[in-house]
Amino acid sequence: MKRVPLGKSGIEIAPIVFGGNVFGWTADQEQSFHLLDSCMDKGINMIDTADVYSAWAPGNRGGESERIVGEWFRQTGKRDQVVLATKVGMPLTDGSEGLSKKHIIEGAEASLRRLKTDYIDVFYAHKDDESVPFEETFSAFEQLIQQGKVRTIASSNYSADRLVRALQFCKDNNLPQFIAHQPEYNLFDREGYEGPLENICKEFDLGVVTYFSLASGFLSGKYRNADDLKKSRRADFLDKYMTPRGLNILTALDDVASRYRVPAATVAIAWLQSRDTVTAPIVSATSADQLQQLCSATGLELAAADLQLLDDAGVE
Repeated sequence: MKRVPLGKSGIEIAPIVFGGNVFGWTADQEQSFHLLDSCMDKGINMIDTADVYSAWAPGNRGGESERIVGEWFRQTGKRDQVVLATKVGMPLTDGSEGLSKKHIIEGAEASLRRLKTDYIDVFYAHKDDESVPFEETFSAFEQLIQQGKVRTIASSNYSADRLVRALQFCKDNNLPQFIAHQPEYNLFDREGYEGPLENICKEFDLGVVTYFSLASGFLSGKYRNADDLKKSRRADFLDKYMTPRGLNILTALDDVASRYRVPAATVAIAWLQSRDTVTAPIVSATSADQLQQLCSATGLELAAADLQLLDDAGVE
């Protein structure tokens, strides 16, 4: 699978990133190991996880995903084949959260222990924290980079205004800058990224790695009514997509998918990969077959008319 640069980091990744939010949630350790093995076989070299994954699942406390990835590293010895991304800043079950220096340093150390590694390739500020001065946040990241525990840093869930201010602050004060941004972006959720945020990512040459690339699985076409939702452990994530606009998007995906004889999920990922500013969508799967469908998007070039049809389907 062809590699693409992740912003100006010097890191090259496959045009698809595997999302480890499923590890310890919808995929147990054995399934997770099979998925990680499949990623390596298919050339997917970036794995995305977070300290908070998957605290929302009954019985979980967070850190489950990192522990599974770390155990896979220990058993396979393939740490050097992976571009490893994890995150800090979201509320944890012990009540800690945010981007204070103390929490960033302690969060990194805890993630390193769970991941059974001595460095993180891309360490994300998972959520903006306006209560902490930029100087404190980025001095913490600088310390981790100087210690060799973090290679690069990136952002997620920042507004356009706060992101540009953070980038400019680091530039003016010779502090480490974000090399990538992770926005929620897919055929349904477009307003939050397209426009000012996208322009900033382009201006500062940030890699863009999209999350919820399939709208929590909605764009796979598996969920079309309330009965379908009842069958999914993702129901809480999916409910907002059950609108006339959402169903219009599914109809357009069905139309295009039938022309190319591929699943709707493949088309949804190919649409993301056609966007000029998107480096790589994050995808999640619970089986090798699902993963293959998503990987097939890298070889699917949609005609201009089909891209326009998909664009138009989401217009209200």
